[in-house]
Amino acid sequence: MPGTLPDGEPVPSDGSLPATALTDVGARGFGVYVHVPFCASRCGYCDFNTYTASELGGGASREGYADTVLAELALAARVLESPPPRVDTVFVGGGTPTLLDPDDLGRILEGIDATWGLAGDAEVTTEANPESVTPRSLQRLRKAGYTRISLGMQSVAPGVLQVLERRHTAGRAPQAAIEAREAGFDHVNLDLIYGTPGESADDFAASLRAATGAGVDHVSAYALIVEDGTRMAARMRRGELPYPDDDVAADRYLAADAALNAAGLSWYEVSNWAAAPAARCRHNLLYWTGGDWWGLGPGAHSHVGGVRWWNVKHPTTYAARLAEGVSPGQARELLTGDDRHTEDVMLRVRLADGLPLAALDAAGLAGARQAHGDGLLDPAAYAAGRVVLTLRGRLLADAVVRDLLP
Repeated sequence: MPGTLPDGEPVPSDGSLPATALTDVGARGFGVYVHVPFCASRCGYCDFNTYTASELGGGASREGYADTVLAELALAARVLESPPPRVDTVFVGGGTPTLLDPDDLGRILEGIDATWGLAGDAEVTTEANPESVTPRSLQRLRKAGYTRISLGMQSVAPGVLQVLERRHTAGRAPQAAIEAREAGFDHVNLDLIYGTPGESADDFAASLRAATGAGVDHVSAYALIVEDGTRMAARMRRGELPYPDDDVAADRYLAADAALNAAGLSWYEVSNWAAAPAARCRHNLLYWTGGDWWGLGPGAHSHVGGVRWWNVKHPTTYAARLAEGVSPGQARELLTGDDRHTEDVMLRVRLADGLPLAALDAAGLAGARQAHGDGLLDPAAYAAGRVVLTLRGRLLADAVVRDLLP
């Protein structure tokens, strides 16, 4: 993996960046990610940097969080003395961002606009758990300037939701999506997870029908990944739950692609489908195509001009550093040209637009020829000089990447 040291190198106390990183900031686009670390409860499969009220123990509060984020934004403005031409995308993730008051989420957005300037057509996304929003709160978010919402649906099967330890009822996510459309959001996404222990093919088919029936223009579907340290991993080690099955996951993916295509949604990244190019998540595309972004919040990652850094994870430590006028950055790594090439191949191969063959070296070209011969690359795109995965290739995307980066 790219990077100078396993733990990175220290971040200067003022958060300053090398002069080389500040050249042409935003040339490939510029975004802002805001991490909100609060959750009402912790799902059994989740290993994200999130905290419930009991886990924080009074060390940080939702009420003061917007001001803390704005303090980091002020630091960021000093670091980027030559600001990006505009902010193309903002993505507020978590955690559960919608546990914050919509006014606070609006103040954060206003701060970003005042600091760097939002593009006139900026995409502004917030994640949300279905039970954390109401028609009224959605209307307030839309009025505050949020244009896109991503709702964590996961499944409509009660048994699956129980295994995942999700709090919402089976029908709440599709209903919240309908409410978001009625509130005026330009784009609405539903997130699905497949391959949960105990999930049947019929369970997943019902989830797909519910998602497409809600009239959303974007669906993300991810295979369940069991992360060390989660309650789900512990249950599997004890034999309470079976481990996910790769063959089942492949069947679920094929089912998702067929159902979503039939509903008018096309894949543009291996795990993401959209009704039209305008419905694609522009913020994620910025990540996948090598753009720059500043990550605000505890544990947030940033990338500017080939420098990647990440903040301290605990909200209390994050807030304390900013109160002292010190950067919350924990460590950073300087990406070499080879590092950036590797990441470019890894990420672009997963996109429907693919990767130019010209971006590959001789060994990578040989790997592409082999993948094409194995039916993993689209023949027409290959003939036109691009690496684009076939449906079978999407199932084996990691193997294709290994072939292209020998």
